[in-house]
Amino acid sequence: MTPENLPMGILFFSQTAVGILGNWSVLLHYVMSVITGKSLMPKDQILKHLTLANSLVIISRVTPHIMVQLGVQYLLDDLLCKLTLYSNRVSRGVSLHCTCLLSCFQAITINLSHSRWMKFVHSFSKYMVRFCSLSWLVHLLLNARAAILVIGSNTNKNFTRKIKLGYCSASSSGNTVTVLQLFLLCFTDGLCLSLMVWASVSMVSILYRHKSQLQYIHNPQHSLRVSPEDKATKTILILVCTFVFSYSMSFILVIYTNVFDNPRLCIINIFTFLDTCFPTFCPFILINNNQSIPKNHFPCCNRR
Repeated sequence: MTPENLPMGILFFSQTAVGILGNWSVLLHYVMSVITGKSLMPKDQILKHLTLANSLVIISRVTPHIMVQLGVQYLLDDLLCKLTLYSNRVSRGVSLHCTCLLSCFQAITINLSHSRWMKFVHSFSKYMVRFCSLSWLVHLLLNARAAILVIGSNTNKNFTRKIKLGYCSASSSGNTVTVLQLFLLCFTDGLCLSLMVWASVSMVSILYRHKSQLQYIHNPQHSLRVSPEDKATKTILILVCTFVFSYSMSFILVIYTNVFDNPRLCIINIFTFLDTCFPTFCPFILINNNQSIPKNHFPCCNRR
């Protein structure tokens, strides 16, 4: 590792260690619950898939950049480049869908908790696992062609245009299949982001009305009481805001690598680090705000 690559290498190592530790601790809790026969709540079913997807995002996203910082990028041949990019695209899409599903489920729950539509929430909960499993299948199919177009950075092949990704490259193809694939990906991402915005606005309005109602209660014990629904809503709003920030960094990085023929590796590394903030800090947000997840794995959370 050269001296100029040392700070970024340490940063990527730290991010990977923290993210894997947090996600695998949460995932281990859900795995042990399944082994012991404990039934998971609908929200926990979503969080289980979200944690698994975030772990794959960190491994597939950061590991190639660590190899570049170590100077062993020659090990990233065509097959390894295809596997890392394909797994990153799939896990990132599943993470988007699970975050969207989580925010929509929470918005529906707090909206309908005192109405006759509560039966709809119970029916929706029964198909939670199927929705999450279907998300994996959909993204496995949508991103299959993207893996075909990825090549190793040291591969000598003639293409009309190469898009450099920092550690690998991708051939630019403008045929009908590629355009259709991009349209489907943009459509699904846009739909999920729109639903997340709707759910976030809905939850914020409910929290505002709830806070306004509490102002009329003169008992200080009631004014300090926070309902589990409000606490869960605030947690999901933090997750959504963090995800939107990471998604924006990823979108800017895609534009940068497509516009410039020779993108600078340092800029790619910075946006990659910011892009991976959501899967890194997501488990710690869940641990601090979810009572079903034990905090004894993290002494700092116990002190809080």
